[in-house]
Amino acid sequence: MKKHKSLYIVLITLVATLGGLLFGYDTAVISGAEGSLQTYFADNLDLSSLAHGLTVSSALIGCIIGGLLSGYFSTKFGRKYSLILAAVLFLFSAIGSAYPELLFFTAGEPSYALLIVFNIYRIIGGIGVGLASAVAPMYIGEIAPSHLRGRLVSLNQFAIIFGMLVVYFVNWGIARGQTIEWVNEIGWRFMFASEAIPAILFLLLLFTVPETPRYLVSQNKNDEALNILSKIYDKTMAKATLYEINNSFDSKKGKLFSFGATVVVVGILLSVFQQFVGINVALYYAPRIFESMGAARDASMFQTIIMGLVNVIFTIIAILTVDKFGRKPLLIIGSIGMTVGMFGVAGLAFSNTIGIATLIFIIIYTASFMMSWGPIVWVLISEIFPNKIRGQAVAIAVAAQWAANYFISSTYPMMMEFSGGLTYGFYGVMSILSAIFVWKFVPETKGKSLEQLEMRLRRDRPEEKVEESSAR
Repeated sequence: MKKHKSLYIVLITLVATLGGLLFGYDTAVISGAEGSLQTYFADNLDLSSLAHGLTVSSALIGCIIGGLLSGYFSTKFGRKYSLILAAVLFLFSAIGSAYPELLFFTAGEPSYALLIVFNIYRIIGGIGVGLASAVAPMYIGEIAPSHLRGRLVSLNQFAIIFGMLVVYFVNWGIARGQTIEWVNEIGWRFMFASEAIPAILFLLLLFTVPETPRYLVSQNKNDEALNILSKIYDKTMAKATLYEINNSFDSKKGKLFSFGATVVVVGILLSVFQQFVGINVALYYAPRIFESMGAARDASMFQTIIMGLVNVIFTIIAILTVDKFGRKPLLIIGSIGMTVGMFGVAGLAFSNTIGIATLIFIIIYTASFMMSWGPIVWVLISEIFPNKIRGQAVAIAVAAQWAANYFISSTYPMMMEFSGGLTYGFYGVMSILSAIFVWKFVPETKGKSLEQLEMRLRRDRPEEKVEESSAR
């Protein structure tokens, strides 16, 4: 008899991963609208390249806020209701970003006040992204059996990349065959508005899924937790899992650093390295990068779709291998591939050689990221932290990730004005450092339950060893 019920687990996971899809959709929709925003706001208002970069990246301010708030909301109201809040924010932002003139301004008349309102709507959507980016992997990690956890949490990254691919197609479809003037005046609004459709679907489906057993135990709702566990495992395994979860909450330790600072620092640095390697530069500014290679606007969006397809394929590779080969080997292999890709682009930029080779190196870079640092960082963040501090520790790690993302994305236009070669070279150096960091400091978590990982963490703490020796 099977000890777990795969279909039920997969269905729950697919609903949660819609949060990842909206995460990808919201963060990548800007790639198609970025040029139009420059024309509509930056050019008309005579803004600097730094101001335009801050506008393009403004949603990331919300992502940082959402990441920080995720610990409070996921602990106070639960994982499920935090995702419902995220869905509402996605919907509100989609409508507001598409038509920021609503109620207070005249359409087609850009102003500094309208620019501020537009950024507020983007920040609201970013708060939704920040919440979803922290809570969706946490939700899946707390629901999934240990031998499937890597694959199922990686599905969230697949959903992020799939959301990006979908919006690349949507943006391309909106712009295809239209004049630049139409896209700059109206088309970009359709791009933002299109996000309302998956947001509504996510909101409705969330009412069909349960809260996680680990959160229910934290609220002393053992009967409800056992009921959910019984739908995931057979009866014996459900009771054993509930017993294991209860033991983890019996510990008096619940402060952020009560399990040591190392695990929190490792989580933060995983998040920071995931962004400092420069992935979101490739995602947010992809059409502009390809335009600089000589492609027309609609052709550059089509090349972005090609890159999106590559991303999906290599994310699937990560899903199929993360529970087989483990987390560390894939991260190190990915870092090596990213190093090759970024130094290749840097070398071409220094020699002022623009062409198909640039596209090839960008694809090598993004493929390496998608089979490693893209999904696996989310897997590790969902599983390395003990039950009692998971909400607040994940919040800090995710907030650090979005802060790093904001820094890299907003400084990219300014850095490129200084030197394209040095900009991409910097991301290449970060890729090397990420490999060294994983090799030296990141633990392997493959095949262990969340509670087993916590017990190992306790055993590694010097004071725990002293207590064990005293007990003997």
